[in-house]
Amino acid sequence: MIVRHSRLFLSLLLSGTLLSGCAQGDYGSTASPIAPPTTWTQADGTNAASPWPAADWWGGFGSAELVSLLADARTANPDLAAAAARLLQADARARAAGADLLPTVNASAGISRQETDLSGAGGRSGRSSANAGLSASYELDFWGANRATADSAAISAAISRLDQETVALTVTSTVANTYFQVLSLRDRIRSAEENLTLAERVMAVVDARFRNGAATALEVAQQRTALTSQRATLPALRQQELAASNALAVLLGRAPADLSLSAKGLGGLGLPATGAGTPADLLERRPDLKAASKQLEAAGADIVAARAALYPSATLNLSGNLTGGGVSSLVNAPTAVANMGLSLAQSLFDGGRRSAQVEVTQARRVELMETYRKAILTGFSDVETALAAARNAEKQRVLQEEAVRLARELFRLAETRYREGATDLLTLLDAQRSLLSAQDQLTQVRLSELQAAIALYRALGGGWSAA
Repeated sequence: MIVRHSRLFLSLLLSGTLLSGCAQGDYGSTASPIAPPTTWTQADGTNAASPWPAADWWGGFGSAELVSLLADARTANPDLAAAAARLLQADARARAAGADLLPTVNASAGISRQETDLSGAGGRSGRSSANAGLSASYELDFWGANRATADSAAISAAISRLDQETVALTVTSTVANTYFQVLSLRDRIRSAEENLTLAERVMAVVDARFRNGAATALEVAQQRTALTSQRATLPALRQQELAASNALAVLLGRAPADLSLSAKGLGGLGLPATGAGTPADLLERRPDLKAASKQLEAAGADIVAARAALYPSATLNLSGNLTGGGVSSLVNAPTAVANMGLSLAQSLFDGGRRSAQVEVTQARRVELMETYRKAILTGFSDVETALAAARNAEKQRVLQEEAVRLARELFRLAETRYREGATDLLTLLDAQRSLLSAQDQLTQVRLSELQAAIALYRALGGGWSAA
């Protein structure tokens, strides 16, 4: 009897599962709402002909220390660790949602004994009983609600994985930017110290000329003021270097005292070759754009689940129970009882709550479509801006290097003529200030060029390999 009922129940379960599978369908188009351009307008011949950045792109800077720091960040950065934990949560939620696609099975067992005192007969009598039961239930997913809910959770887990990639891209870019900022500040401090030495040398010349009657007290005061001003720039630069170094330590998951950088400045660093690929490929390259597309897919599944709630739900139930006068009787000669049923449930009136929920999910998908469209436009804009910034930063660096060379020559001539008494101190002070400003500006331009390369790498979605 139980075998026959079980076979019937299993066939019903199988048919329900097949119906559930048939209910799974297209959750709506997730195609790009924008036709991408064929090429980047700001790409030069080198960018257009080159592929996407390679996975080992960071090595192109020529800094083994930077590569080591990035490796440390991938294992110790708190934001990456938190993103990994969020991914584990999303995977667990996906497994929990998928459980509704399977039957629920419960088992029970018990044994009891009843004793009777036969006071008149001077003895006792007892009776033992044992029972074992098995029950199962399965919701027939006619309308695809459970499948859509499970799919939505699975898509959400995929989105969490893409979000983790976005966090990783942000962290690695920020580590590199902060590292270069520390090195640029070291260069600026060194330039300020060198110019302070020049100012002290000029101060000695002015003092000597003053003692010989060739310079006035005003000139002494002017140079002393310039010298003091240059000394005042050093504490601020050193504070900026300390702040940047401490920020880098946090990115690496370290205490500030545990970070020691060997590089003394930006000298010797190179620039990686960065190809821009094509705009159409960007949609499959950037994790944030792929996540926005996945959001649309999840929203489509939510609409299916919300619509399914408008229709009746059907649940198959099966239970079986074995009883006997003890454990041995339960095994050898049990009494078997089986029950099977189909239950239907339909909400007749809910004040329009379910219909409103359908409208909410539909409006949510429209919102996400617009969000996706904006993300695509922003992605295209990021790449175009980064391409232009990288090209212009290179031009600016070349010009600024020439400006430093000219400022250094100007200072040399002004100092020589001042020693000879052929020019006044103001001319020398102007040349000195020009040299200091040009050197400081060159360091900042070099930093901007390195950061522009990182911005382009990030805008393109990070490193890529054919594997």
